[in-house]
Amino acid sequence: MNPAHRGGAALRGAALVAACAVLALVCLLSVGLGAMQMSPATVISAFLTPDDSYSALIVTSMRVPRTLVGLIAGAALGAAGALMQSMTRNPLADPGLLGVNAGAATAVVFAVAFLGLDDLISYVWFSFAGAMAISLLVYAISTAGRGGATPVRLALAGTAISVVLTSLIQAVLLIEPVTFDRYRFWAVGALAGRDLSVVVQVLPFVLIGLVIALLLAPSLNVLALGDDGARALGLRIGRTRVLGALAVTLLCGGATAAAGPIAFVGLAVPHMVRSFTGPDQRWLLPFSMVTAPILLLGADLAGRLLARPSELEVGLLTAALGAPVLMWLVRRRRIAQL
Repeated sequence: MNPAHRGGAALRGAALVAACAVLALVCLLSVGLGAMQMSPATVISAFLTPDDSYSALIVTSMRVPRTLVGLIAGAALGAAGALMQSMTRNPLADPGLLGVNAGAATAVVFAVAFLGLDDLISYVWFSFAGAMAISLLVYAISTAGRGGATPVRLALAGTAISVVLTSLIQAVLLIEPVTFDRYRFWAVGALAGRDLSVVVQVLPFVLIGLVIALLLAPSLNVLALGDDGARALGLRIGRTRVLGALAVTLLCGGATAAAGPIAFVGLAVPHMVRSFTGPDQRWLLPFSMVTAPILLLGADLAGRLLARPSELEVGLLTAALGAPVLMWLVRRRRIAQL
């Protein structure tokens, strides 16, 4: 390894440690700040000497779970976005491209409309099942015929199925106003109202997805050379894409089930990170996993502080906070090539 390469790796490593430190600080702020003002001593005592006081319940039963949900969903969305942009070689790819969000939303709408569900915990499993089912359907359609699941076929199949599912959702919501009232709170994307049971249910799936994504990083670097070049280097392209699709399904399904369909994070964060790390997936994926929760929790914290004593849902703020940064990067031409 030459000195320049060692220096670049050391710089990226230091930056990753710094990003982890920033994430830890944002998590502390997410627990300590909110619509209800508390002193640091009150927050600390809620952990050290928990009781049944209102302030302690706010910290342990509301702020801690929503912080954990934001941490999990953010890491999942960041990694899923980086994976999809690499696998499809499409800079506009995001977790909605494979129809994952549409599949999750359709399952939730049908569960509410026809099964009468009104419990958020039940939404989690229907959302996850819908996300996985549509991901498998998209992959099955894209593999039909010659050439297999190429990036273009995946994108086209996902887009077409998303359009069909969106029309079904709108049809059900038009004839079921009660379903619309329940669905709109989930569809806006939020970290509020989640408890630790949601974290426990989605965490295993997200962890498996993150591990698969990190293990695929070297193969994704080879895949970036193109299918012919990757085959010449001995890469099993079909296996890589199947594992990548599995990871994206687990990550997007887990994030959507936990927090609802949150837009923009999976699209913007990999671009922001790539301007510093370059296209190397061995750095891009870990940085995306750390940076995306910072954006998500930062947006959630801003929504709580700006609208006191009420709050703005995080799904409304992620685009408002992330879009100007992405536009600035585009204007400065700092978005690196895939």
